[in-house]
Amino acid sequence: MGFPVVNGSMCMCSFGAAPCPLVVTSQMQTLGMNMPVATIMDNTPANLPTFGMCTTPSNPAVASATAAALGVLTPAPCVPVFTAPWAPGSPTVLVGNKPALNNSSKLMCAYGGVVSITMSPATTITVP
Repeated sequence: MGFPVVNGSMCMCSFGAAPCPLVVTSQMQTLGMNMPVATIMDNTPANLPTFGMCTTPSNPAVASATAAALGVLTPAPCVPVFTAPWAPGSPTVLVGNKPALNNSSKLMCAYGGVVSITMSPATTITVP
């Protein structure tokens, strides 16, 4: 059993330099710990605007900055591009007719980063 993800849960990208709090926008009716519960559809830059600086060479901004620095890896500001919803989500708990997000779900960035949940305040509630 995992913990549900709620508004303000901290997330981290494998190529990011700083954590980012999740902003739940997919629904506002279902609460956990008096905060909106996230769903797998909270997967836009409005939900996770930035992870500070990005270090993956597959990001065009990083590739350009690295080329300008004569091949020395040079981070660039993170502007995430998410291509699909969080996966896998909770298989049996629906929130607003969408699978609830749990702390073991992952989100993929188009540049190769993997976003994971590092801290959720809702640790007294469990979901599958």
